[in-house]
Amino acid sequence: MRQIDGAPPDPIAAAGFPALRPQSKAAFLLEMRARGIQDVNLLRALETVPRETFVPHRYRDLARRNLALPLRCGQTLPEPWLCARMIEALSLSPRCVVLEIGAGSGYAAALIARIASRIVSFERFQTLAVEAGARLEQLGVQNARVIWGDGLAGAAAFGPFDKIIVQGALAEPPDALLGVLADGGVLVMARPDRGEPRRQHIVRVTRNGGGGFDVAPVCPCRMQPILAGKSRAL
Repeated sequence: MRQIDGAPPDPIAAAGFPALRPQSKAAFLLEMRARGIQDVNLLRALETVPRETFVPHRYRDLARRNLALPLRCGQTLPEPWLCARMIEALSLSPRCVVLEIGAGSGYAAALIARIASRIVSFERFQTLAVEAGARLEQLGVQNARVIWGDGLAGAAAFGPFDKIIVQGALAEPPDALLGVLADGGVLVMARPDRGEPRRQHIVRVTRNGGGGFDVAPVCPCRMQPILAGKSRAL
């Protein structure tokens, strides 16, 4: 894999994973650009983090298509454009400490770890948490930690955070998360539209200088609800 000038050593290539065909990678990146993804660091992460490593084996041939794919425990890996749009809305920098609620397969955490200083990712399903952590370790990602637990209740022990990303829908930003959001910090999540709960939008919540919060819509979406507590069965 070609090393981009000035970029850190690529842990994906170092882990010995087979390179994606250049045509597939180029088509994938062109589609992300065509759908409005502009952040250069994020595009570099999309290029170097192999989504096929984070999907069930039977769906590997679909990994570089803009499709949501099923995961274990009844969960879903969002389409890569939506994942990228949510990450882009965070406005990440290399100094950011990030909280993720809903690690899923670990794909978003791997992307974020390529840009930010550190990410702590909570996953309520033990099966997914263990597998996501193993994938990140296998890929040599050292600045991401996956925790099996309820991020809505346990994040305070690890905060404050510059950015928070919630991989699912909530009616309102929970006080538990707003409480660990640093001054000037950003929280990105899905929220059902008022008056039409079957419709959802990604929203960007920013802690402003006056101690309040500014909320701005980002894009339409369809995501599963975030549930409290950690799963004991899975």
